[in-house]
Amino acid sequence: MSVSIMLFTSDLRVHDQPALRAAAAGADELVPLFVVDSGVRKARFDAPNRRAFLADCLASLDAGLHALGGRLVIRTGEVVEQVCRVVVESGARQVHLSAGVSAYAASREERLREALGPLRCALHVHDGVITALPPGRITPAGRDHYAVFTPYLRRWEAAGVRGTVAVPPAIRVPELAGHPLPRRSAVKDAAPAVAEGGEEEGRRRLRAWLRDTSAGIEAYAELHDDLAGDATSRLSPHLHFGTLSAAELVNRARAKGGPGAEAFVRQLAWRDFHHQVLAARPDASHADYRPRGDRWRRDEKEITAWKAGRTGCPIVDAAMRQLLHEGWMHNRGRLLAASYLTKTLSVDWRIGARHFLDHLVDGDIANNQLNWQWSAGTGTDTRPNRVLNPLAQARRHDPRGDYVRRWLPELADLEGPAVHEPWKLDGLERARLDYPDPLTTDR
Repeated sequence: MSVSIMLFTSDLRVHDQPALRAAAAGADELVPLFVVDSGVRKARFDAPNRRAFLADCLASLDAGLHALGGRLVIRTGEVVEQVCRVVVESGARQVHLSAGVSAYAASREERLREALGPLRCALHVHDGVITALPPGRITPAGRDHYAVFTPYLRRWEAAGVRGTVAVPPAIRVPELAGHPLPRRSAVKDAAPAVAEGGEEEGRRRLRAWLRDTSAGIEAYAELHDDLAGDATSRLSPHLHFGTLSAAELVNRARAKGGPGAEAFVRQLAWRDFHHQVLAARPDASHADYRPRGDRWRRDEKEITAWKAGRTGCPIVDAAMRQLLHEGWMHNRGRLLAASYLTKTLSVDWRIGARHFLDHLVDGDIANNQLNWQWSAGTGTDTRPNRVLNPLAQARRHDPRGDYVRRWLPELADLEGPAVHEPWKLDGLERARLDYPDPLTTDR
């Protein structure tokens, strides 16, 4: 009786799962395997907020597999070592894995291939599971990736996205020991309001957002930058953990049609763009994509104030407080917080990117690092000197100050322009608000 292993990584779903479908079809029995990887912890990527969300995802995946007659097998340790153990215990002759783009994913694939060879077990790596269009599917003449988004978008739209893959009809799992599922309640130091994870929750949220006519996909083009309106999909954590398929999202958005769907699909194309950049340039996760010879400052007092949401710039502070409370931040808030740290305070983008990765549930190496480089002027942006004026941005994207007041209760009584300009109040009022003055703070 033939046995295959499906090694889940950032693809924790049963719907539109090409790797799972292929693994189930290629053998009589299948081991759905997830390794709680010690290497991820060593790389400081095992943040509490993501651990909490991951626990939900694994429980949901296990439930989805049970509905097909299977179950999720959990192992803990170094991923290659644990996979090889399961190969030996089960007699598997194939391991299926979704392709990743990070340096860690590439190393994992290489080490797996090398270790599985002597065990006479083949490794099958599946493209187009984590992104809508696989990195490298489209390239400019003479280059291995696109460095500018607009020409990439034209080719991306013309290339088309694959169709949705059906759920396997049934899964039969051999007798094999596993560890208990991780529990969200066991995670310490997670943010107070980390969203619920898992495929079932992701699909519920997607259905609700597609149906919502006031703040859903139909209004996305108009409202996605409205900080107080909170009209984004909030699906980014589900894309990061793969509880939703990017290809399915593109197909379902296009089926809805309209300006909102077009704007949303463009954001999914941006996600694919960043993944194809990182796949071709893995060192962009820590090195300037386009070095500018920047001379960064490092004032620990200012960095600490930025992390805590106490810079004295209300729109930035509101965004940073949202991050600490939810493990998530509105995209416009991310851009403003990043621009303020790199362009106003002249702090190295890597410090900000690391802080985001320590807190974001959707902390994705490709999107996080390359968006930070875009803000810092060292990435793919063709206007490296771009600066987002926080006051102008606040007036445009939070005109009534509702977003600021939501996250900065000490400003709740302020009305009108004052909510965005607390450093212009007199000394007594500023003391009451307990804000440092960014115009006079020692640097």
